[in-house]
Amino acid sequence: MQSPPESPRLSWPVRLWRIAKPRAAAGIVLAVAVAAGLWLGPRFLLGPRVEATTVVRRDFVQSVVASGHVQTPHRVNIGTQVTGTVKRVPVAEGQTVRAGQLLVELENAEWSAALAQADASVLQARARLRQLREVQAPVAAQTVRQAQVNLDNARAQWRRSTSLFQQGFVGQAALDDVRKVVDLAEAQLRTAQSQFDSARAGGSDDALAQTELAQSMAGSAVARSRLVYATIVAPVDGTLIDRAVEPGDVVQPGKALMVLSPVGKTQLVVQIDERNLQLLEPGHKAQASADAYPERRLAAELVYINPGVDLQRGSVEVKLDVPEPPDYLRQDMTVSVDIQVARRPQAVLVASDAVRGTDSAQPWVLKVDGRHARRQPVRLGLHGGGFSEVLEGLLPGDLVLSARTADIEHGSRVRATVVAPAQTHPPSP
Repeated sequence: MQSPPESPRLSWPVRLWRIAKPRAAAGIVLAVAVAAGLWLGPRFLLGPRVEATTVVRRDFVQSVVASGHVQTPHRVNIGTQVTGTVKRVPVAEGQTVRAGQLLVELENAEWSAALAQADASVLQARARLRQLREVQAPVAAQTVRQAQVNLDNARAQWRRSTSLFQQGFVGQAALDDVRKVVDLAEAQLRTAQSQFDSARAGGSDDALAQTELAQSMAGSAVARSRLVYATIVAPVDGTLIDRAVEPGDVVQPGKALMVLSPVGKTQLVVQIDERNLQLLEPGHKAQASADAYPERRLAAELVYINPGVDLQRGSVEVKLDVPEPPDYLRQDMTVSVDIQVARRPQAVLVASDAVRGTDSAQPWVLKVDGRHARRQPVRLGLHGGGFSEVLEGLLPGDLVLSARTADIEHGSRVRATVVAPAQTHPPSP
């Protein structure tokens, strides 16, 4: 048998490397372990660094926030009561107008002529009544007096003729002629009296003349009203928020030509979530701002709560009066409203995002107790503006952890870094 070949002799650098290699690897591992310990040691020994907010004491106002729009109590639709052609429109949309100011003028030549004709009929009827009372009635009265005189003379002649007939001085034929004269005089008196009764005040001719005058005056009033309808004026002070008419248009009744927003009480109409209904009462003060002017605030007061709930939106309509509306406020502007529903002077407040278990019977927070996080039950009061009122469980100056630190549990070691609350600051009174 042949013996195995001898291995070649290694050079001294290779032999040196083989000896030093295990020692170098151990050193590297040791260095990495030391670095990891320096890096992770504080976290394990002192706990992770977490954000904490401070419990504060200050005046607090709970508010209900909602959005809505500006609205006056009513709008006035401006239209025409007659059919006609528009002659001119001297106002523009958005313009402020005064009561009685001309808005639309229609062509009125035909109506002016009709009014002149009706006025002439009135003058004619008045002249007829005046003639009846100043001429015909006095003439009729004089005719009555003359007929009475003739009758008296005829009766006197009848008495004389009767006496002569009884004495035999005149015959029957002569007496009959005198009787006929008496009968004729009586008939003439009755006719004259009837004419006088008809012509005097309260008589049939007088009543007919007055009726003709009344009819003429009614016709004149109709013609004048049609002419008045040719000029459409503003019924009240206000602002024109819509205009749908131009010169040359043919307009007719039933169509709104303009919409007028009257000057008067300005209100904010807001939809409130029905869950907040129990918090609202008439008289609550509010602060509002128009979306177009968010930096400007205006005061308002809750005056109306709709007794019904909108089934589709689950909201309740409320209205707020604006005692001193600013000049920039416009009809239908979108507004944001903060209704102040409760106030607490010098309340103990905690950031709402630090409260956990708000839906349970016992809410709680993670309070920083030295180097540890401790579960602390709390009893809460009002809420709003990103803060909650603490009635029991915390004191001003306590540090609590945000609910975003979900990996921190009761008893965990922590290093707290104080930060401002994530939400807005509590509302000022």
